[in-house]
Order: sequence, then structure tokens, then C-alpha cells
Amino acid sequence: MTGPAESPVSVVLVDDQDLVRAGLDMMLAGLDDVAVVGQAADGLEAVRVVEEKRPDVVLMDLRMPGIDGIEATRRIRAAAVDELPRVVILTTFDLDEYVFAAFKAGASGFLLKDAPRERILEAVRRAADGDALVAPSVTRRLIEHFVSPQPPRAVPVPGLDELTPREAEVLELIGRGLSNRELADRLVVSEKTVKTHVGRILAKLGLRDRVQAVILAYEAGIVRPGDAADG
Repeated sequence: MTGPAESPVSVVLVDDQDLVRAGLDMMLAGLDDVAVVGQAADGLEAVRVVEEKRPDVVLMDLRMPGIDGIEATRRIRAAAVDELPRVVILTTFDLDEYVFAAFKAGASGFLLKDAPRERILEAVRRAADGDALVAPSVTRRLIEHFVSPQPPRAVPVPGLDELTPREAEVLELIGRGLSNRELADRLVVSEKTVKTHVGRILAKLGLRDRVQAVILAYEAGIVRPGDAADG
């Protein structure tokens, strides 16, 4: 006897271009595990639709008239219940000056609008599971673009001294941009073990997701701009 089927991941699409929203809607249509439950053409409408529909994931454009994607993300995350919804940023430029601010506002993922369908679907599903999908190379370039080199903080980051040596190593490698698969290969462990380490790191440091872990690693001086994933 099988258990009840899981509800599909509910998604709200936010973009000021009708064609972009229509394209995303078509991309997600017909899937058993993902369902578009609402759309919005600007940030203010996005906040209203999200409050009404209470989706699992929001695919959010950044540059919109009125309230932009950053402010909309901030408001949506401030009102979030049980960490949902997760906001995945969609933008045209992979070094958009607004992207870092969007992460600070609470976004959990970052993709280009021309990303392949499989990548966008993966982002939606992983965001719903509490993970973040950001291309490691993009993560490094974004952080290096916006975070200046600085020495480690004189005052330790709260919770940092609670990490085990292995967890500290994982945090550094996350900061260098390694994916879970790359972490598993580097540490010669399973991806499930990596996910366990990442989860404990986030809990101990009071972080929402690995995007915040990357930012903390840079801001705390654990990783410096220019450090490569294989360095």
C-alpha cells in the first residue's frame, strides 16, 4: 500500500515582461511535481500574490518598475512562515549589481533567464527542499565583485568556534564555491554526508542557506577574493 502523493511544489512567477512569464509558465506546465499558482508583473503585486497564494517558491525578476525584486524579496522573506516561500532570482546579467543585495534581502538562489529548462526546474525543486542553487563560478564572481579583501574579524563569528574541524573544512570549501557533489568527491564521502555537514553548519551559525554561508566565509576572512575552488 502506497502513501498519499506529495503535493506539487507551488510557484509564483514574477516578471514585468508578459512574454517571460508566459515562457516560464509553459516551461513548468504539465509537471506532476511543480505547479504555477500565481503571477505578478511588479514587486508590489508580487508581495500581494505571495501573501494570497502562499507558494513554496517564487521565481523573482530583479529590475521592475515601482518596487523592484530586491524590496519585494525583502518583504516576502520578512513575512515568511516556516522559511517558505523561497525566492529564486532570475536575471539577465550574471554580474548584476542588484544580485548581491537580493541575497542579503533573503533570496535563496540565482539563475540567468536563459538557463536551460532542466536547470530552472532543478532550482525550483531544490529551493523547495531548503537548498540553494547558485552556479559556483557565479557565486565566486558575485562575492568577489562586491566583497573587498579584508583580514579575519577580531571578534569571532558567533557559532564559528562550535564547528568541528570537518565542518570548518566544509564551510571553507563552500566559500570556495564547491557544489555538494564536488565536496563529496574532495572529502571522499557521500553527498548525503555532505548535506548533513552543511545542515549542521547552517544550524550552528544561524544561517538560512549555503548562499549566506558563502557570504559569511568571505566576510569572516575564511576565504579571500581570488581563492579558487581547487586552491
